[in-house]
Amino acid sequence: MKLHRAVRFLVFALLLLAIPAALSSPSSAQIGIGIGISVQIGPPALPVYEQPICPSPGFLWAPGYWAWSDDAGYYWVPGTWVEPPTVGLLWTPGYWGWNNGAYVWNGGYWGPQIGFYGGIGFFGGEWRGGAFFYNTAVMHVDTVSITNVYVNRTVIVNNDSHVAFNGGEGGVAVRPTPQQEAYARQPHTPPVASQVQQEHAASQNRALFASENHGAPAVAATARPGEFSGKGVVGAKAAGAPYHAPAMSPKEARAAAPAGKAPATPNRPEPASRPSTPPPSTHAATPPREQNARPATEPRTENAPHPATKENAPKESAPRAKPPKEKAPPKREEEKEPKGL
Repeated sequence: MKLHRAVRFLVFALLLLAIPAALSSPSSAQIGIGIGISVQIGPPALPVYEQPICPSPGFLWAPGYWAWSDDAGYYWVPGTWVEPPTVGLLWTPGYWGWNNGAYVWNGGYWGPQIGFYGGIGFFGGEWRGGAFFYNTAVMHVDTVSITNVYVNRTVIVNNDSHVAFNGGEGGVAVRPTPQQEAYARQPHTPPVASQVQQEHAASQNRALFASENHGAPAVAATARPGEFSGKGVVGAKAAGAPYHAPAMSPKEARAAAPAGKAPATPNRPEPASRPSTPPPSTHAATPPREQNARPATEPRTENAPHPATKENAPKESAPRAKPPKEKAPPKREEEKEPKGL
């Protein structure tokens, strides 16, 4: 009897240890933020919006992005201010990249340095000791309550491109540096719970789907994760480019996509006339106060898929000959009834 009780207690203890591990695992924490999603439809352009004011010292900016739903296509996950999992970590945003005929999502992560994120975004601050200092040239902070600030305008690149993917036709033509590739191989921390909460809440809000807002969501950014109403909510000023409804349904786009590799870099060469990636920095990757500056590139103005063109089936040169009609078998003579004896 005592042995049975001891076994039950041991099983219960192991269960208690397993629950926190499962909740903190990268697979459960990342959900749609993670890698492995590939579709035939390109994401809409990034909407134009202003960054809400930072709610408190120590919060870092996580830019908004287009996430994917197999049921309804792209939906906007508003940018928001989040607390890092630990002091000294910086957020590398996720991005869509063109690879082998599909748009592949590369998930964001926390790490000691900023890795490659498709060339979409800007540097908004840096850690100095145990405190985060904000670059007010691109970050919207209250300098009365937050005194850890500085100004560096060299990180600003003014242009009108809001392209939301890297590589491929019309995509941002920026390649990762060797240092950024090395950062990508370092140990990473997955998105924190508040970031997962932000994406989940967005996936439940029909107004945030591109099919409803046409690239200009009413909630483009929030001061705090999960708060989609109130003073800290910022709406989009406009869509980043004219919205065009895709030519195929979300389920068709996913069914036609190749089995999911999520490469760290796009597989197309960079044209010589397009800019190279900015030099690596220990700054946090953030967009400017108004989201209207992007690396120079040709904006993509449609979300139409790019499947291979179907060849027309060859036509028959002549109609097939009809088979000869079969002759009816000769009729047998009716058998006469035998005469009686």
